[in-house]
Order: sequence, then structure tokens, then C-alpha cells
Amino acid sequence: MRSAVGQNRGMSAGAVRRGRRPAGEDTRASIVAAAREEFAAKGYDAVSMRGVARAAGVDPGLIRHYFDGKGELFAASLVPAGADPQALAGRFAEGGIEGLGERLARTVLAVWDAPDGQVQLRLVLSGLLSADGHVQELPRYLQRTVFDQVAALLPREVAARRVGLVASQVLGVLVARHLLRLEPVASMSPDELVQSIAPTIQRYLEGVDEGLAPGPPEEQNSSHGEY
Repeated sequence: MRSAVGQNRGMSAGAVRRGRRPAGEDTRASIVAAAREEFAAKGYDAVSMRGVARAAGVDPGLIRHYFDGKGELFAASLVPAGADPQALAGRFAEGGIEGLGERLARTVLAVWDAPDGQVQLRLVLSGLLSADGHVQELPRYLQRTVFDQVAALLPREVAARRVGLVASQVLGVLVARHLLRLEPVASMSPDELVQSIAPTIQRYLEGVDEGLAPGPPEEQNSSHGEY
């Protein structure tokens, strides 16, 4: 199959170097760059993990050290070059809940507002809207690498609900900004947009809009009159 990625053959810069990678080089980034080239040139179905390993100059077993399978590797290739979602999420999550909405929003915009990020985002969103089955790997990948780290900071019983609301807010802003080009969102500076959406994300994270009912009255206030 020629997926949406296969239609964007020029999305990565330069050919992938052949041969084994020297020590100290960013191995994960090399694997992702090779995968992006392979998927763009051949389409999803024709690419193999072994072929990506050859293109990246690494042992095939090393790819499985970083990625659970071909689907996850494909998802990683859809992320803008140089961005490691798991590492980025680890940085904005390490400060805890306080201020997390702003850190998350700023990180997301920094990644997807970049020129390469905008190209990749339009590619991804087009694939998602067309129900491209392979592009559906990306939400699952981001769930595991990004949103699971956010969920770990929240009470377990409400984590899925709150993270889902955060994800919907972030995706909605990206669609409005880069796919639909809705004003004023499309023209706002990153700082303006962060200051506008961060409070909403923070409310979702803290659950202040959940309308939780007060707990049951204390037993000593019951009609039994026991103290």
C-alpha cells in the first residue's frame, strides 16, 4: 500500500547513510530517519524491520530495543525529525501537575509549529481523516509514549477521562491551526496561543470542571445522634 507517507517522498532531508553507525551517534534518531525514508519510498506494506536496520546501519535487534514493532516504528517516523515524544514528555511531566498545562502546550507547539512539523502534521491529519489504517498507529504510539506519562501523575480512577480531554484540546488546536487555518488561532504567536489554551488544559488535568458531588455527611451528623 502507498500510504499517505508514501505520497510525501521529499519529507526528509537527504539520503540515509549506509554502513554501521559509529559509537556515540544518536542511534534512535538514525533508525527513525531510515524508517522515514523507507516508508516514503516503498509504502508501509513493502517495508521490513530488517530493511530499515540495513538502511540505518544497525543490527535488527536494536530496532526492537527502541520500538515494539513495525507499527510503532512507522508511527515514530510520522513525528517531526529530531523529536522523541517519550523524552519530551518525560521533561514536561517531571515537574508534576503544577504548571503542566503550560509546559505541555509549549512543547506540543514547539514540535508541530516547526516547518517540518507542519508538513508532517498535515500528512498525519489527512491520513487520520481518511481513516488510513496505518496512520492510526500514531495515536496509539503517542498514548504510550506521552499520555501514559501524564496519566501516571493523576488519580487512577479519573486519569483516562482527564487525559482524553487534554488530548482532545491539543488535537483540536493543531487541526484548527495547521489544517483548517482558522483565525485567529492560525495567526497567533506560540506564546499567545500557549497563554490561551494552557489554563484549559490545566483545568482538565486538575479536574476542577468535573463537578464532583460532596462526600457523604459525617456519621456524627447523622440522624442517629451518635457521637
